[in-house]
Amino acid sequence: MNLSGRSRGISVFKSASVAGTLSCALILGCAVFSSCLFGIYTRPVDFLATVWPANAVMLGLMLRMPRAAGPIGWIAGSAAFLAADFLAGATVFKAVILASANLIGIAGTYFVISRFSRDAIELRTPESTLGLVLAVAVGSLLAGGVGAVANPILFGGTALGGLTFWFVTEFANYVAILPVILTASALPRWRRPDRFEILHYAAPVLALILACAIAVAIGGAGALALPVPALLWGALVYPRFVTALLTLAFSFWTLLALSAGYLPNTVDASNEQALISIRLGVSLIALAPIMLASVMSRQAELLERLRHLAAHDPLSGLFNRRAFRSEAEMRLKAVRREEKPVALLMLDIDHFKSINDSHGHAAGDAVISIVAERAAAFLRPTDVIGRIGGEEFAILLPHCTRSEALAVAERIRRAIADEPVPAYPDGALDITISVGLAAAGSTNADLDAMLLEADGALYAAKKLGRNRAETSGSA
Repeated sequence: MNLSGRSRGISVFKSASVAGTLSCALILGCAVFSSCLFGIYTRPVDFLATVWPANAVMLGLMLRMPRAAGPIGWIAGSAAFLAADFLAGATVFKAVILASANLIGIAGTYFVISRFSRDAIELRTPESTLGLVLAVAVGSLLAGGVGAVANPILFGGTALGGLTFWFVTEFANYVAILPVILTASALPRWRRPDRFEILHYAAPVLALILACAIAVAIGGAGALALPVPALLWGALVYPRFVTALLTLAFSFWTLLALSAGYLPNTVDASNEQALISIRLGVSLIALAPIMLASVMSRQAELLERLRHLAAHDPLSGLFNRRAFRSEAEMRLKAVRREEKPVALLMLDIDHFKSINDSHGHAAGDAVISIVAERAAAFLRPTDVIGRIGGEEFAILLPHCTRSEALAVAERIRRAIADEPVPAYPDGALDITISVGLAAAGSTNADLDAMLLEADGALYAAKKLGRNRAETSGSA
């Protein structure tokens, strides 16, 4: 045994793991520091920030990057909080108290939410929004407890005022920011939308902008509710991540507009309790679109699953007969439009009935599954394959001549014949298939006619001894 080589391999693995952990911690520290500066430089003078994204950013990154949730990540986050406060001119005592409040709240929320399932963390279910509220409430309450102690010392306020302000501010920021981080995913491949799609996707955003403009124009207590229909509309149209971005924009706009006095006659800016009530109300308003988006996301997943079940054979995983015909007809339309050749293969497992009779239906099911897998391995993404009968398969090959299709048929036939199929409990079985081929030009590519010709060629292959591919006459 080469112990030195094994030791080097372990050392390299550990080095890579440490490097990955350090990278995650560095990303977390930089993100938290930047978020702190944003909150510090947008807050009222000599008071706490109304918009404080740093805690939600740190928590979200720890949930999305588990490596950042280790001791090094916590150290990086703590250093970022302290560095930002020092840069803003805070004393050591004040910076330590404020950082402690932030870290205690983050730790409490992380303790609760990290016990959720991955689907719940990513807000994929309607119930997950309620779980998020519970976790955020726990963390906000812990931060509020520190605020009850810190407010009289640092700002000359009351303990109850510190508890209330800290709790509501933490809660509002978590609810606004955390869903964006938790639902973020890779962008889908870009395709140019048509004008109706542009209108469909742009309308909720335009409606939200219009509602916010009307709210500024008319003011009053009801102004905060004007954007709600647009937010719910967006939840019906957009995925969870985009909906979360919309609610974040609404929450930040509302909080900043209230602080700057852009919403006239909404609330008395000198009434701290009224401001706290408004902030809590805004955060609860933001929950509704996110919950609706989660419902729509789950519904879309269920519908997609039902469509897949309705279109696919459960044993082979291929298109069933109805779905094969539908997909093949669409491909044939493209073939006729592009004036390209097309071919169709009919595959039949030889002596399949005797396999079921001699080895049982479990062995027959295994044979069907493996034949489907091996046949599909030789196909292009544009080809269409389906199981159209008990042991019969059909393959449409667009942009494929007769000779090219015959070569594909031979490759599939050899792949199945050359390697026995494992079929418990009787060991491996030697399986062969017969193939019938029909080819057509762009002008006479008709699915029913090609299926009929390929079926005739398949019958000829069976008659000539099986385990072979035969072509039909000139199509």
